Amino acid sequence: MSSFKKIIHFLLAYTAYWWYGRPARKLIVIGVTGTKGKSTTCRLIASVLEAGGSKVGMLTTVEFQIAEKRWLNDKKMTMLGRGKIQSMLKQMVKAGCKYAVVETSSEGILQYRHIGLNYHTTVFTNLGTEHSERHGGFENLKKAKGKIFTKAKVIIANTDDEYANYYLNFPAPEKHAFGLNSQNQPEILGENIISDQSGTDFSVGAQKFRLNIIGRFNVYNALAAIAVGRAQKISDDKIAEGLASVKLVEGRMELVDAGQDFKVIVDYAHEPMSLTELFKSLREMVGDYRQGWSGKKVIAVVGSDGGGRDKSKREKMGEVAGRLTDYVIISDVNCYDEDPVQIAEMLAKGARAAGKKENLNLFVIVDRQDAIAKAISLAGAGDAVVITAKGTEPYIAVAGGKKIPWDDRKVAKEELEKLKTKN
Repeated sequence: MSSFKKIIHFLLAYTAYWWYGRPARKLIVIGVTGTKGKSTTCRLIASVLEAGGSKVGMLTTVEFQIAEKRWLNDKKMTMLGRGKIQSMLKQMVKAGCKYAVVETSSEGILQYRHIGLNYHTTVFTNLGTEHSERHGGFENLKKAKGKIFTKAKVIIANTDDEYANYYLNFPAPEKHAFGLNSQNQPEILGENIISDQSGTDFSVGAQKFRLNIIGRFNVYNALAAIAVGRAQKISDDKIAEGLASVKLVEGRMELVDAGQDFKVIVDYAHEPMSLTELFKSLREMVGDYRQGWSGKKVIAVVGSDGGGRDKSKREKMGEVAGRLTDYVIISDVNCYDEDPVQIAEMLAKGARAAGKKENLNLFVIVDRQDAIAKAISLAGAGDAVVITAKGTEPYIAVAGGKKIPWDDRKVAKEELEKLKTKN
């Protein structure tokens, strides 16, 4: 980004902060940053704070919230620009919110959209290489995320991630560490994890917790929410109540049910780290015959954004899918002005390296609806079909700035209905 553009972004953010009356000064702003799990972590944090008796506002990739009002984020943008963040914070103040939970992306930081948020609490989930190219290298990416930690009063970090200490070393009056690995000595240690197709049970010390969203990896997101709750002096019983009340984070391990005898799941996972955890969780579940997952196959639809975005991750994504799933269907996500066939070929190269064979257990189907139909056609009783990379995104971006209305969940439902008609 040119220096001129940086100045423009900074001035827009700073002007909006003052124009809307510096609303962050009247809120406890909690920022969540990292590579994967941010939106789910924000939803769990918001639910915990609500269980503690407070009104909450929230801004994430998935959804927005101002007190009792919630609606999907249809902007394909985690952090909104042109003063919209400050406008929404002002609305939160007017609605009586005590907290604002803000998913904070590296792109948002690069464009100074974090200016004027005055983060009280910052949460670090994990760090992968996604968006490194945008920042001119991984170290710059790591440091960019660190900008929201410099003046935080509370810092919370996942010590199972190798970069946790970088963020914990920023000065703050209060710090908390969470994780699943006892060797890293987290203050909040998740243990006794039992995960199935309905959710996950785990404990922290003597306190038991229940998550009613599927995916073992969501325990990390829950531990971050527990840390925030405890930092805000909310009792463990109320924290547990808040966690258990979350039944769905849209587009994140979201089940699509049309009465079929196999599972169809839509998930936003779109980079190697999140795909790895997603596929491991599904592999664990399809193998859990005691819980009724009698099938043996995980069938994945994968793809990667175009527009020059993080080309280096594509082959690795294909390799992860090829190694951890039984069938890989590679499709378009948002090609923008890139050739979708070339994007798909980069992923296919990784899948082949992991042992997948073309037209046997590897299929390149650029048309996304056809790809989803193929995945569903391969499923048998008890199997798991997972459609990745878009989640709740409302359109497919193609060449010439054109946007095609889209919803993975709706399309999956349509293809399931067609399958029922055939049968």
